[in-house]
Formats: sequence, structure tokens, C-alpha cells
Amino acid sequence: MSGVARRSRAPAALVLIALACAWLSPSATAAPDAVASAHAAAEDPPAASERLPVPREELEVALMTIGPGRIYWQRFGHNAILIRDRAAGTARLYNFGMFDFAAENFFLEFARGRMTYLLVAGPVKPDLESYRAEGRRIDLQWLDLDPAAKLELRDALEENTRPENAAYRYDYFRDNCSTRVRAVIDRATGGALERATDRRSRGFTLRMHAQRLTAMDLPLYLGIHAALGPATDVPITFWDEMFIPMVMKDEIAKLELEAPDGTRRALVRAHERLAEATFPQPSESPPRWFWRFLAVGLALAALLAWLGRGDVGGRRWRAFGVVAGSLWLVAGLGGLVLAFLMFGSEHRAAWGNENVALFNPLALVLLPLAWRALRGRGWSSIAWPLIAGGIVASGFWIWLAKVMPGFRQDNMDWIALWLPIHAALFWTIVRRRRRA
Repeated sequence: MSGVARRSRAPAALVLIALACAWLSPSATAAPDAVASAHAAAEDPPAASERLPVPREELEVALMTIGPGRIYWQRFGHNAILIRDRAAGTARLYNFGMFDFAAENFFLEFARGRMTYLLVAGPVKPDLESYRAEGRRIDLQWLDLDPAAKLELRDALEENTRPENAAYRYDYFRDNCSTRVRAVIDRATGGALERATDRRSRGFTLRMHAQRLTAMDLPLYLGIHAALGPATDVPITFWDEMFIPMVMKDEIAKLELEAPDGTRRALVRAHERLAEATFPQPSESPPRWFWRFLAVGLALAALLAWLGRGDVGGRRWRAFGVVAGSLWLVAGLGGLVLAFLMFGSEHRAAWGNENVALFNPLALVLLPLAWRALRGRGWSSIAWPLIAGGIVASGFWIWLAKVMPGFRQDNMDWIALWLPIHAALFWTIVRRRRRA
């Protein structure tokens, strides 16, 4: 979840696309020296121009929520905690979304799902200017906490910014910049936030949030949708949904605190909209594109069947080699990535992914057939139909298993796309072998 102005963009993009995982929250990044400079900047009090208009108290605490941005790593938004000390004349922004590209084996650890993130405190103005320049919405919610709770919150954050305490193991859904802020505010309210949200659910899943927030970026949407496993298809509570900063903003706005005498007051005492978004915002619900996936799958299947009926050595037959080879390459390489995410990484959201039967690594074994077609040749070996038939059978099994308990993954889109394609390729291979 992107939250800091200092970023190194291209390397993160390459890694995310290559792994098809962004995954859910391509978070705030930092250039190799950004973390150190941010810690240094945090030691200096901000200038008077950085001080924000707030209600009159010596210590003020606010939740800052930054809406989605245009770039892929900004799709999930960001949040941070702003603390203003009126007596000291300072305002500090606490971000849990910093990481360091210069860390040892950073990209290897990223691929393996062992990302280390940092809490860093710094001045407010640079981040505000960055978010405004990106055209993102910025909201401040000033929290009506008891003075002792605010002081304890401030001291705990300061302690956690120390170099020996700042790092934590990042998880896209369970331990990110938003869930860390959620935990801080929940402690400050004596657990009121969790009590108000951990038993309420609207039936949303982690996948649904990922889909709705990435729908405007088709490559990112497809990569995440393919890479997520069944663990992301379980209905979650509003407490869990607060891994999304914008959901947390809405839930905080509803929360009321109860005083010892039984009276209740709203947690949010004042709300400020510091900037409006300058581009369309994500939908509140995920897209339903099953029929689009099915239409593409049937269209490609029909094209393959037509090309596969061409004369061996002719233009249609050679075109079949190009289309079939491209699809086998995508399926095979995609399957290898999914297999790595399941068996070689700690990306728990990707474990048990049924899509490995559709993005099947066995498709790479069939690439020599595409090469033979490109060269105007056919084939006669019984091995090819057996391999292609195995791929189709595994896809049919995933489809039929939907009626069985325990198979809850929401991947009908991918079944609708790949099953017709694999079936058409199998049919062409069998037909060509009979005519060989």
C-alpha cells in the first residue's frame, strides 16, 4: 500500500509482473537510502507551514487515509497515523509501509514471500505534496481519545520507530500498513475497534477486494486473480476487511466509545478532506466477468479448431503452430510461477491454487508440436495425445470438483477460459495423429 513519496519504481514493477502477485498490496517503497534519510528527517521538527489546523489540544492523533492511485502499487491505498504535539509545535507522520531495495537479497526474499517492512516517522508536508501531485484523495480523521491513551499511543509508536524495533515481516492481507495501524488504534480504544467489527460480515472475501481494486488495471487484475488460492475465497469480517485502508476509514467513522459512566461518544471528533481524487475511483463491488472469460475461451477454441483443419504445410497449419505455441507457453510458464508460489514461497494467499491444473506446466512439453507445425510438419507419436488429454482431464476435474465440499476456490473465470482452449488443442492433436 503506497504511502511514502520516495519510491524506486521499475524494479518493483518487474518483480510484481514476473511473479503475478502484487499482489495485493504493492506497498510504499523507498529508494536504497530513503529509509535512513526518513529516520534522520524524523528527528527534526517540521516547519510552521507543515502544521495542520486541528482542534485545540496539546496532543492530537489522526488517521490519515490516502485513496487509490493510478499506478499499480497504489491501487490499494495507504494509511498512516499523524500525531501533532501542540506544545512542542511538531507534527509527525508514522508510516508502516517502508521497505529498502538495498536490503540484502531483497528480490530473492520478495519472490519467496519474506518481505521485511519498516515503521518510519517523518514530517508531514513531503508526503502530502506527493499524494496531491498524484491526484489521490486524502482524508484526516481526528480521534477523540483519552489523553492517557494518546500519550501511550505516541510513546509506543516512537519506541517502534527505533531501528531495532522498526522492522516486521510483511503479509499482503494479514500484516500490512493498514493492519498495523488498525492494531495501534484498537489498543488505544481498549479493544473497542475489534469488538465492533470482528463479528460483522457482508460476505466479502480477500479476492473480491483484490478484484474490485485492480479492475481498472487489466494485467494486474489478471495476474492477481490467477495467483490467488482458495484461502482468499473465505468470507471475512469487517475486522479482516480493514487490511484495505478505505474500509478502515469507514469503520473508524462508525465507532463509538463508552465511558465508565455509560455515556458514548464518537471516536472521530473531526474529519477533514485535504484533497480530492482527480481520476475515477474503484467500484465498491468486484466485476463479474465470467461471460467475458468464456467468450474469449470459446473464440480461441474455435480459432484453433479452424486452423488445425488446415493442410499440413499450409498457411493455416503454420498459423496453428503460432497460436498453439503461444498458448502453451503462457499456460506452461504461468503454471511454473503458480507452482513456485505454492511450493517455494511463503505467499500463503497462493497456496493450494487449483489454477495450476489450467495454467499447466505440462503445456511446455507440447511446445515441440507447435514448432513442427511452424515447419509444416505433423506428428504421429501416441505420447502427444496422452499429455494433452491429461491437461484436459485435470481441467475437467477442477470443474467437476466445484460440486464437492472443500473445493471453494473462486476460479470459474479461468475454467471458462482455459478448458475450451485445452479441449480444442487436444482434439486437434488426436485428429492430426489419426491422419498422420
